[in-house]
Order: sequence, then C-alpha cells, then structure tokens
Amino acid sequence: MNIQQIDTRHGTANQSNYSNGNCLPYTGVPFGMNYFAPQTTDQKGSWWFHPEDRVFQGYRLTHQPSPWMGDFSHFLMTPVSGTLPENSLFHAQSSYRPEESTFCPTHLSINQLRYAISSTLIPSMYGGVLTINYQKNDSGLLLTFPERYQLNIVDSHTITGSFINFSGCEDPDFRFYFILSFEKPLVDTELIIPENDSSILLPFGSIKQQTIRFGTSFISEAQAQVNLSRESAQSPAEYLEKNRQIWQEYFDKIKINHHDKQQVSTFYHNLYRVFLFPQTFYEVTNDGKKIHYDTFSKTVRPGVLYTNNGFWDTYKTVYPLYSLIATEKYEEMLEGFLTSYRETGFLPKWLSPDERGLMPGTLIDAVIADAAVKGIRTDLMSEFLTAMKKSATVQSELPNYGRQGTLDYLTYGYVPSTYHESVNHTLDYAYSDFCISQVAAILGDEETSAFYQRQSLNYRNIFDSTVGFMRAKDTNQEFRENFLATRWGQDYAEGSAWQSSFAVYQDFNGLIREHGGEAVFQEKLIELCNQSPSFEVGGYGFEIHEMSEMAAIEFGQLAISNQPSFHYPYLFSYLGKPEMAQPLIKQLLTQTFNDSPTGYPGDEDNGSMSGWYIFSSLGFYPVTPGSGEYVIGLPLFDQVQLKLSNGQTLTIESSPNRPQQQFVHQIDRNEQSYSKLFFTHEDLLTGGTIRYHLGTVPHPKKYTADALPFSLT
Repeated sequence: MNIQQIDTRHGTANQSNYSNGNCLPYTGVPFGMNYFAPQTTDQKGSWWFHPEDRVFQGYRLTHQPSPWMGDFSHFLMTPVSGTLPENSLFHAQSSYRPEESTFCPTHLSINQLRYAISSTLIPSMYGGVLTINYQKNDSGLLLTFPERYQLNIVDSHTITGSFINFSGCEDPDFRFYFILSFEKPLVDTELIIPENDSSILLPFGSIKQQTIRFGTSFISEAQAQVNLSRESAQSPAEYLEKNRQIWQEYFDKIKINHHDKQQVSTFYHNLYRVFLFPQTFYEVTNDGKKIHYDTFSKTVRPGVLYTNNGFWDTYKTVYPLYSLIATEKYEEMLEGFLTSYRETGFLPKWLSPDERGLMPGTLIDAVIADAAVKGIRTDLMSEFLTAMKKSATVQSELPNYGRQGTLDYLTYGYVPSTYHESVNHTLDYAYSDFCISQVAAILGDEETSAFYQRQSLNYRNIFDSTVGFMRAKDTNQEFRENFLATRWGQDYAEGSAWQSSFAVYQDFNGLIREHGGEAVFQEKLIELCNQSPSFEVGGYGFEIHEMSEMAAIEFGQLAISNQPSFHYPYLFSYLGKPEMAQPLIKQLLTQTFNDSPTGYPGDEDNGSMSGWYIFSSLGFYPVTPGSGEYVIGLPLFDQVQLKLSNGQTLTIESSPNRPQQQFVHQIDRNEQSYSKLFFTHEDLLTGGTIRYHLGTVPHPKKYTADALPFSLT
C-alpha cells in the first residue's frame, strides 16, 4: 500500500473515559524526534484532538506518547489573517472541514475557512517546512507556547527561541530549541515580546504565499541551526518526496494480496503505528557525531538515545516484529536503552522524556532477552546482563527506577500485598528472571542462568490452587481475604485476577500442573472466554476505561483491549488444542479492529496493539519473547510476503480463505507437512513458504511434547 493512502486519524476518536486507541494523528518520519498534528481544542487536557471536531487551532509540534503520559516540548503554529482582537488561541481559531483535509503520515494539509488560508506542513526528522497560501491582507503566523519561553528576532527572515515544558522530567529546566526561517520577511522586527502572554503574532504584511522552514533541537540553538541547515536548500516537494521514500521503505517490508481490501487497509494502518515509537532522542553534529541531552546529569553527552516507550506494553509485540523486519533499527534502539542505563544506573521502564517509573515490572528485560536469543547485538549483552541483575537485586533510592519491593521479593519469593499491584509485580519479576537466565545462558554463565531460572518459578508462590488464580500474599504467607475473581485493582494492574493470573510466559506447562492438569486448565480457559465481561471496580473505586472497553464487547474476560490479555487465545496451543482458539483469533481480528477513528478495542500503546494485530493476522504470535519462538494461530490474508531484515523473503499463503474457513486443517512449510504448533525465529529467517490449508470444521490432532510451544518445565 502507498503510504499516502494512510489516514492518521485511525484510532483517534477518544475521550478520557473510553478509548478507541487513544492515538493521535501523527505526521512525521518513522521514529521521528518530533510529530505534528492539528490541535482542535485546548479545553480537554491531553485529548487535544478529536476527528469530529471542526475547529482548527494550529499545527501542534508534539511529543505525546499517550494521553496518560501527557505532552512535553510542544508548541503551536497557527496561520492567521486580519487583525485579531487579542493574541490568543480562542480569538485565532478557525473552522475547518476534516473531510476535506489531508491527514497523512507524510504531510498535513488544512484549509482554514475563517481566513480562506490553505496550508501544508511536511516534517523531517529534526524539522520540516510549512507552506501557507493567504487570500486576505495582514497575513501572519501565531505562535503559542506553554509555560516559560524565550523568543529572539535575529532578522526579518529568522527567529529563534526556546521553551521549557516537560512531564516528569529530571531536569526542571529542560529546554526545547527551535529556529524558523521565513522565505518572505517579517514586516516588523521590533516586536515587543510580552512577558505573560503565551501567544505571539508574527506579521508578514500583505503577502499571499509564505514558506517557513524550521529546525528543532533538545540540545541547543546552534544544533537546531545545524539540523535546519542540512535541509534549507530543499523545496517543499523535495521534503515531501524524501519523507514519502522513508515511509515507503518500511511499508514495502510487508506486501499483501487479499480479496478483502478493507482488511488490507486495516493491516497497513496498524503497520504505520508500529513505526512511530520509540522516538529518536539523539541528534547529529556538524561533523557527524551522535549526541543527546541527558536530563539526569543535565549535560550533553555522546551516543544515541530513544524515548517515549512503555516496555510493559511494547515488549510483547513491537520488538519481536522489529527482530524480523527492522533489525538495524532494533540494534540501535538497544544501544540507546543501554545509554539510559549508563546515565541513570538502571534500565528504563517507561521513558517520556526520561524515566517515569510507571507500570509493574522491568520488562525491558524481555526486549533484551529476545534480542539475545536471536543473535541481535550480542556485543552489548554482557553489559546488559550486569544491568538486568542490578535491577533484580538492588533497590533504587529513587522510586521511579528499577523494581519495586526488590528486597522483599528476594526475601519471600514474591512481592507482598503491602505493595500496590503486588501480583503483577511478582509475575513480571519471575518472567524477567527467566529473561535474565536466557541472557546468561547465551553468554555461557551457567551459574547465573541456573539461579535465575529457579527464581523464574516464583510465580508458584502466589498461585492459590483452591480458586485457580494468582492472589496477593502478606509477609506471613497468608492470602488476602474476601477474594473475588472479577474485582479489579489493588493487587492487580488494570485488571482482575482473570486478566492477571496467566502471565507465566516462561512456564505454561508448570501453570497447567498448578491448576491440576490439562483438563482443569482447559475448563479454566473455557470459563474465561464463555462468561460475561463483568467486573467489580474494586481498588479503583470507580469505572476505569479498561473496564468499559472490556464490557463493550462480548469476549468474556478476554480483555483484548489491554496488553495483559494479548496471549490468551494462544494458551490453547499449550494444551495441544489450537483449534479451540482459531475461530476466536479470527473474530478478534475482524470484529474488534478496523481502519477508522474507532479502529482499536482499547489503548493502542506505542505500537503494541498494532503489533498484536499484525502478528495475529500473519498466523503466528510471540507469546514468550526471549524463547525465540512464535506460537501458530490462524492467518487472515490470502498471501503475505515479508521482506526480512537478512534479505530473505518469507511468503505466507492461506486457502481457501473465506469467512467460513475458521480452522487450520494443515500447514506446509516449504512444501513439507509441518506438525509443530510453533515456528522458531531461526526457521523464519530462512524465508521460503508457509502454506496454511484452512477448513470449515476443526481438525483435532495428537501432538508430541516436542511439538508444543516453549515451556521451562
């Protein structure tokens, strides 16, 4: 698909109490340092864009990875005409027709009806170009800044500035620098910059056209100038073509032939989303050196750095996808994450712009382990192992770094109930311990590997066989009283025991035994899926949006609206009964995802939900990052060609493939019958063909132990 067929409003129809993605219509280059989007309101906090709004307040330069994180280093550019009664967004905003506007990954085009102004913004990695066509007199540009800012008129064609705006940053004076270069001059270079007003009007007189090139930097005004100078000779058409080529190169990594064009469109809208985050947080000097601003030490340092990523969400799908089709970028990201460790003393958990310390666990461990077992950046693994072990053994003095309850976890073998969301912390630490053991094994450190492999079985310490769920325990080994499986919060993160008790990615065979065997576990999964999506607000005390989203669709307690449930359909494969999940996977793909502004069943979260859709529609899913395996599901498309990072091509074919074909009858791998329930990463990298023969009725089979997906015990 051509990248310019993508409508970036996909998943953007949201409000604070209900999410259809909680996405923004980002325009920029893949993994760009900045993104741009129209702002339609300044009255709803982080929900400053809605696709049904018909008011345009300006082009917003944004670094908002999620409305729950908030934005940082953002400002607005609003073309205007005539005399404003007051320099404010309220007095400058204009109606526009969303249906007549261009929302594309490569560029934005808006027609402001009030002013009869048409404009197009085309971004680059560190800047961009804004072209404006005026039809009235007194043409101008309103700049609106948050909080503290400085502006300097260098000459009639150039202004520079900086401002301080951050969310939870280590540096309270963290600045963002910019330079604007005007093709047509300002008519007043003696502007008085008011001390308290957040909006500044730049007058251009009676001109009918203006081209504004801009450069930005987190480092300095001089670096912003360097970033701009590399592009200053480009025409707007050249900006656009370069942007289109960069995007198209990523899009061409996966080519689909399919009878349902709507499903193809949904796939590529999801593909666009997985190449947005994490964002580039380093810049390149005039002599080609990579540098970044370290908010922890408040200094400029050498090396690459990335930001805006929550690993609790993204480890499950985003990085496993990069390991197949974007390995070079994955390699550089790993280098950037190691930079974060070197500068703060702990591996990152939720970066925006630096460590926010949100969500349970230290699940970047899975990103590292998955790379290690796939042979990606093995040169970094020794230092990564040291970093992982530090998070597992050292309690940070700063609450937003490392694990919570580290020492208690080591003492009791679980995180006690005195800690918020203790069940999820315990399960995530056990999985991270498995990831540490995998990296240690790759490095030949058998003692460390064995130790952390034993610790990865700590999930057993909080499993209550009498109810079949994970439960919080106090320091006296006693479970919390008055258990209710549908009660959300307190001991569970964004869910209840139903959404939190199956996070044993490293040892599902062991979890099956804890339940009492395969028959009992199968009944548990059936009960999970075949009940009503009921819930008790529990520790939250009110209905959070994840509850609402689960309740909105009839998939039982399988809350595909949130990351903890992503692997649930694939659990049937560990029982050797994949046919029980195949119709479920197809229904989730076709009923809960589409290419519209309401196209997601919940928060998309930095590419993670898009990654789930992509993998599931291809016919396999990385249940356990760090194992090097993908559990087989049910493919959606007639034919897919993956251009793998190693140069090989993997072709996936499915036939017959109509709505009534909901089961896998047989799989052929390179013309040979394939009997396992998983693919290995090593095998997929050889390319070739996977052919799914689909059927209308299930085809149960007997599977040997070595045909079942990875499990530690």
